[in-house]
Amino acid sequence: MTAIPQGRTRRAALATAACALAATGAMALTGCNEDPDAGTNGVGKLSADRIQAKTRAAAQAAPAVRLSGTVVTSGRTYTLDMRLKAEGGTGSVTSQGATFRLLRVGKQLYLKADADFWNHADGSDGAAGKLDGKYVKVPQGDPAYKKFSGFTDKDVLLGGLLTLHGKLAADGHHEESGTRTIRITGDAGSGGTLDVSLEGKPYPLSLVRGGSAGTLRFSDWGKDFAVTDPATSETVDYGKQLPTS
Repeated sequence: MTAIPQGRTRRAALATAACALAATGAMALTGCNEDPDAGTNGVGKLSADRIQAKTRAAAQAAPAVRLSGTVVTSGRTYTLDMRLKAEGGTGSVTSQGATFRLLRVGKQLYLKADADFWNHADGSDGAAGKLDGKYVKVPQGDPAYKKFSGFTDKDVLLGGLLTLHGKLAADGHHEESGTRTIRITGDAGSGGTLDVSLEGKPYPLSLVRGGSAGTLRFSDWGKDFAVTDPATSETVDYGKQLPTS
């Protein structure tokens, strides 16, 4: 039997190790004989435009989702941790150092915050004692309803977020929290970056918005949760325009 030169054996071992590392990391499987789309849902083989269309359709059809991260709008940064579905949504929002909770059940929106939040919003302590720690009903005609209800509306929020701007392109195979993804970009990243799951349904898993407009992660796709009106003892009907800024 002809002996295999040690150098060749070493090179083969290194190549095998490199492929193994690529398969378990966030690297594209370049230079290996493995198909990066083997065993996936197949969207990695599609054009970037079709991938975006597929992930938007999957997100719209999903009964529920959790999203967390930051959204910059009108020059203000909001840090969100929201769970959303068609019937409503619930979670926390932080802006300018103040944190409050939002709960929407059907069309009824509630806002819950501590006295410091209401003092800051009102500029006095007139409303703070009454509203502290209570679920405050937000009338649909109140400016606060328009301002905050979108954070609880799955279709509105995802519809506005899951569109990259500019020319779309695929940007290789990656990984998000242990799940293989295909990444697409708008205008080479300046129009946003979106990682789409290659496992199961092509749900969006992470988004970097263009123009430094925020970064979000999506999880718990399809996992239901309860949205129910709070007890009457925990609810306040303020009766006039809410003192939110």
